[in-house]
This record gives sequence, C-alpha cells and structure tokens, in this order.
Amino acid sequence: MIRYCHTLFLVFFCFSVSAQTITGFKPENTQDQLNLEATFESKLSASNLDTWMQQMAAQPHWVGTDYGRENAEWMVKQFKSWGYDAQIETYQILFPYPKIRELKLVAPTPYKAKLTAVPVDGDSFTAQGAALLPSYNAFSTDGDVEAELVFVNYGVPQDYEELEKLGIDVKGKIVIAKYYGSWRGIKPKLAAEKGAIGCIIYSDPEDDGYVRGDVYPKGAFKNKTGVQRGSVMDMPLYPGDVLTPGIGATKDAKRLDRKEAPTITKIPVLPISYEDAQPLLAALEGPVAPTSWKGGLPITYHIGPGPAKVHLKLEFDWKLTPAHNVIAKLKGSEYPDQWVMRGNHHDAWVHGASDPVSGMVALLEEARVVGALAKSGQRPKRTIVYCGWDAEEPGLIGSTEWVEDHKKELQQKVVAYINTDGNGRGFFNAGGSHSLQAMVQEVASSVTDPQTKVSIKERRIARQLVSGGKDQFELYALGSGSDYTPFIQHAGIASLNIGFGGENAGGEYHTIYDTYPHYKRFKDPEFAYGIALANAAGRIVLRLANADVLPFEFTQWHATVSDYLKEIMDETDKMRKDVEKHNSLVSKNSFELAADPREAFVKPVAKEAIPYLDFSPIQNSLATLKNSIESLSTGSLTDRSKEQLNALNKKLMQTEQVLTDDNGLPRRSWYKHQIYAPGFYTGYGVKTLPAVREAIEQKDWKEAQAEIHKLAVVFDKMNAHINTLIDHTK
Repeated sequence: MIRYCHTLFLVFFCFSVSAQTITGFKPENTQDQLNLEATFESKLSASNLDTWMQQMAAQPHWVGTDYGRENAEWMVKQFKSWGYDAQIETYQILFPYPKIRELKLVAPTPYKAKLTAVPVDGDSFTAQGAALLPSYNAFSTDGDVEAELVFVNYGVPQDYEELEKLGIDVKGKIVIAKYYGSWRGIKPKLAAEKGAIGCIIYSDPEDDGYVRGDVYPKGAFKNKTGVQRGSVMDMPLYPGDVLTPGIGATKDAKRLDRKEAPTITKIPVLPISYEDAQPLLAALEGPVAPTSWKGGLPITYHIGPGPAKVHLKLEFDWKLTPAHNVIAKLKGSEYPDQWVMRGNHHDAWVHGASDPVSGMVALLEEARVVGALAKSGQRPKRTIVYCGWDAEEPGLIGSTEWVEDHKKELQQKVVAYINTDGNGRGFFNAGGSHSLQAMVQEVASSVTDPQTKVSIKERRIARQLVSGGKDQFELYALGSGSDYTPFIQHAGIASLNIGFGGENAGGEYHTIYDTYPHYKRFKDPEFAYGIALANAAGRIVLRLANADVLPFEFTQWHATVSDYLKEIMDETDKMRKDVEKHNSLVSKNSFELAADPREAFVKPVAKEAIPYLDFSPIQNSLATLKNSIESLSTGSLTDRSKEQLNALNKKLMQTEQVLTDDNGLPRRSWYKHQIYAPGFYTGYGVKTLPAVREAIEQKDWKEAQAEIHKLAVVFDKMNAHINTLIDHTK
C-alpha cells in the first residue's frame, strides 16, 4: 500500500518501504537512512556532554580571553581526532571592556550601587574574583550624566504611551527599566529617542527572582546581587562588528570611525541587581505605577520623575579583540560542494554552562558520532560543516563576520544552516524557514522525549493544546538572538534554530551563577535533553546530507506566508475601524466612557483617517504561486539519474535567496530577507513580511503601499523559481 507524505513534489520518494517513510529519499534508500539514524542515536553518550561541560565552563571565557582561545584550540583537536578538517578562523572585532562603572543615588538620600554579585556556598566558580567579567552592557556609549530618575516599566513602546497619558516626559532624565518585556537593547534605544540621557536596567524579582522560586544557591532563581550582562548594540539595524557592517572584520578591513558607528547606543546604559535597584525605586515619588507595572520588591512602585536623582558614569576601553571561530569540515562522498552547516557559539559572558556550553557539547557529541560513522564507511553524501562561533554574546559577531567574509561561496554551496544555543529540560522548540517544516516534523516524530517516552513532536503538540494552541507541529518564524541571523536574513540561506526548554527556568542567565553546579542541579542533571538535542539535530543534518532530493516543501510554506498576509490585512482593517468609530463619536460630540479612567475627562480629538491599502498585488502573486506549487507536486523522479537530481538540488539550494532583496529593508539594508526579520522595536522578536508590516505599524501609508508592490515582485520571483524546479522534474 502506498503511504503519502506531505503535498510536495518530493512525494515521489515517500512510498512505503517499511513502517516509516522519509521525505526526499528514494524507496530503495529509505531503510538504509533509517538504519543509519538508529546507529547514530545508539552511539550518543551523555557522559561526554558532562565531561566536556566541566572542561569548557571551568573558567570565564568571553571573547578575547585566553580561556576562550584555549577552548577553541581544544575543539579543533577534538574535531581533527574525529576525522574532520578543522581550523580556527580569527577576526579582529571591536569589543568594549569596562574601565569605569559608577552609579550613585545623590538625592534625596545618598546610596552607592555595589555593582558586584556575591559568591555562594557550594559553588566555587562564583568565587573566582577578578577573573569574573564585571556586570555591564556591551556597546553602551561612554557617559557621565546626572539627572532625575523616571521608572519606565519594561521600557517598550507601549510603556511610553502610558507615560504620555500621564503627562510624564523623560527628556533630560535618566530612566530605569526592568529586564524582560523585550530585548534589552530596545530599552536604551527608545529612551534615547524620547530624550533621556541615561538608562539603567535591573532584574525585578517578579521576573526571575524570589517571586518565581527559591534563589541560588537554594534554588535556581536570581538572588539579590545577581546581574544580567548583555549587549545593547542596535542589532535590528545590523549585527556583527560595529565598525565593519557588511564586510568581514579581517585584520586589514576598512573600518568606520567609532563615533560614526550607528549601532553603539546614544546614551550610557548599565545593568544592576534588584538589591541596587530597590533604593533607587524607593526614592521615587510622583504617580503610583499602574498595576501591570508593579514588580516583586517590597515597595510602592512610583514613576517619578524625582525626587530621586542619580549620577551615572561609564567608560570603556574600546579595543580590537580577536574572535576565534572553529570551522570543521567532513567532506561529502558524492556532493562535496554542497554543504550542510551546523553551529553553536562557544563564548560566554562568564562561565556559560547553560548559555552556550550546554548546546555546544551536544553539537560536539553529534559531530563525534557522525565522524565515527564516516570512519566506519558511512560517510555522508554531502559535506557537513560544524562551527563553534566566538563573540556571539556581544552581538552575533563571530558568525556574522564569517558569513560576510564568505558570503558568495556560502550562497553557492550551503544547503541549510542548523543552529542551537543553550539547552535544558523540557519541550522541543524549533523555528526556521518554513520550507523545512515538513522535514522537521518527520524528525520530531522519530525522536523520543527522555521524560515522557513519547515523541518530542507529540509532547510539543500536547503542550500547545493545554495552552489553547494548535494541534499540529509548526516552526516558529525566526527573528534574531542567535547565530542563524546572518545566514538566513543576510545571505538568504535556509536556516533552523532548535533546542529544548520550558522546565529549566532560573535566574542565572548571563550572571556569574551560570555554572556547572547550577546546571547539574537545575537544568538537565543527567544531560538527557542534551542527548535529545544531539539526536534531533543529528538526524536533521544526516537527512539533509544524504537526501536524494533535498527535503524542501512549499505547500506548508505557502500556507504560512498566506497566514502572515492575512494577519496584516486583518490588523490594518481593525486599525481603520477603530479610528472610524473614534472619529464618529467625536463628530457626534458624544464620547463613550474611556476604558482608562484617566482618559474619561480628556477632550476627544479626531484621529487621522487610515486609507485603504491595495493588497491585491501580493494576493495575486500568492495565488499564482500556489498554482505553481501544486503543479510541482505531480510526476515521478524515481527514474532520474544522479546528474539530473544533482541539477535539481542545486536549484533547490537557491530557493531561500529568491526571498531576499539586494536593497534590504527600509532604513536597514543589511537585512535582506523579505519574509522574516527582527522588529525594529522588538529586537529579537520577529516581524513577518517586515517591510509591509512595520510601515503599517508606523502609519507610513505611502511606504506601506510601495512595500506591498515590492513584496509582490519577490513572490513573482519565487513563482519563476518554482517554475524552473518544475522544468527539472519533467
């Protein structure tokens, strides 16, 4: 009996030859692949992950440290012993290290912030003293400022809308914002745009401290002195080295003057603990904060401004620092110039046991077993490239510089890039190019969850159903936040980002408490989910490396993109109806009671009408594209030669690039992809069909209509590309 898989032209290869079928494989090759994956899984060892984490997280290893370099050199030796051609590729990047960090409350009562996390009993790594990286935000500008303080909640756009309703202006003030709510770099970015002269970010105990659970060392959550480090580079503009946008930061690269680098913050910004934040917040007066703004400190949260006045002084060394990327290649037996790439970063803000070492050791174990299989005669058909990126933490720098430096070659050779980062106990999470969704669904059905013993796909769907979500497995769209960004959004290479989590909550993120003892107690004690990650990622890599026809699927891709368009159209229609209702009430001189009592006595003013946008160019292009994709799903390729299949695969490899535009997105040309991008004001958070969506959100109707036409052209290009694939299947 024939068993059909997803609607796809690769359906030809999904005939039932056993209890399982695999998209992209001929019937006669399916069982060999299943056997290979079973052997691969059987050889994975959790003890290796444990041993390697102890090695890699033994000392702090942020970019530029000796231990970071030693880790890179150690990984190269490991890869070489497993049969890989491995080397280090080094770039010279700007990395600011703090020279001066001072924060004082100067009124109404003095307080000097400690800015130091304390060691804890039972974790000797937290007592390494001067070896620990001071808490700071990388790519804050230097500054020496003093002003009244204003509490801005999470410091995101809707918080400033709330302040405007209250008549509170942050111009000339220093703001204090909570971590979470958005990526941290958005907070100083918005504050500067609103006229603030400084920004303080603190971790509220409601988000990751004692309100959530016992604090470290008793429990996993942040104690009162813990501080989250992190970059505040304006990555929605471009990631990577701030001085070499668009080109690799090689030794002799042409660099911007630092004063001209647009991704360095416009105002000084400093992260602090909730121990240091409490005196500052307690000194504020003014309106009581809205209920949704209140955190877990034992104080009444006021907004200000003042009478709290603070003095903030920051200075950095702004030196060029070497970033060491590890690149290890296992040459393919049949298609050496088709690369399946797999990466995880190795640098950390301090010890980084969870972020990133937990993901890095899973990658290493995966690579070890793949190498062992190759030595036994089971070499992959395509070249596999394993990467250990440096300088991810300060701004995705190592991976970005490497992609920029090798962009042309990568666009010609790379099949797909699979990324991981920190990992822990819990549910399988996967995001990426939706042309890979069908293949990932199949892999997720093949991997068993260590705790529940059902497939990781079943467990993921069960969680979704409990929370009112869909009863099917889907990839989430990629915004930013890890090393897939330069691959998909700049070079147009199909990418995935996968990992486990959801039952590993804690407060150690980017603090001195992200150590091996913390990870072993609270994250993944037996490294069972590290093995699950290696198993899932390894199967994805092996399927991409060995497929007869690369497993890209376009029916699900089209459905997903069509949903994105519907979202935008529905949101635009709702905006228009809300404005029309408001203006109708204003014209009748009878305003309904406002939802917010503070607005009830404000004289209503008519809002600018929202014009009707013509979405038909995109709708027409997508309709034509749908017909082409359906035509692609007919026929048979089982009798095609190796040369014919190779020609088809080369065309498939170029598909994601068709969805890019050389001019990039408005005001940020580095981001080329027209389907996925980090939001200009969301940071890591994704904006799908970003040029159109953000123009509408900013109420720039002229730009919105222009971007609608531009996006339709992209879909027309995609349609032409699909037709070339059809030609190769005839």
